[in-house]
Amino acid sequence: MTDTVIAKAVADATIHAPVGSIDLAEWVFTLTDSEYQACSQNHIAAATTRTPEGKRMSINVERVGNLMVQHYVEDLADRSACRLVSHSDSLGPDIVSRTTVIVIWAFTVDAVDSGTTKFTNVVEVRTAPGYLEELDKRGVPFATASEAAQRALSAHNAEETPLFAKDIESKALANRWG
Repeated sequence: MTDTVIAKAVADATIHAPVGSIDLAEWVFTLTDSEYQACSQNHIAAATTRTPEGKRMSINVERVGNLMVQHYVEDLADRSACRLVSHSDSLGPDIVSRTTVIVIWAFTVDAVDSGTTKFTNVVEVRTAPGYLEELDKRGVPFATASEAAQRALSAHNAEETPLFAKDIESKALANRWG
C-alpha cells in the first residue's frame, strides 16, 4: 500500500437494534445483488466469491465519480468490525481511461444503548502503482483529481451509509444472525 490518500469519507447512521444482534461479516459477505443495488442509486452490481487462498471477497460495481469495479478482500471480518481492501479498477471519464486505485472499506458498529447501535462507514481511496503516471499522461494535476474524488466519495458515502444501516437493521430485527 502507498501512503498517498486520494480521498476519504466517513459517515455514521443509527441502527435501531442491539449491537449483539448484528454480524457485519455475515452481512457484507451475504449481501445480495438486489440488496446492494437498493443501498445507492449508483450501485450497479455485487457478488461474493473467495480468493485462491480462501479469503472471502466482495465484488462490487458502482459509480463513484468514475465507474469502479471493486475487488474487496477481507482483511478483518468479525461481528462488529470489517476492513476490506480492494485493488479497484477505475474507468472514466471515458471508457478508454482506466487506472487502478486501492480502496479500503472499513465499517464498525458500537452500542449506543441496549437497543440502539451506531454504524460507522469509512471509505479511503489511495494511489496504486501507475496512478500518478496515468494522471500525468492525461495532464490532470493530482490536486484536481483528489478534489473531484473527494466530492464524489463524500456524496456517495452519505447516500449509502443510512441505507446500509437500514438493511443491517432489518436483518438484525429479523434475527438473521441468531
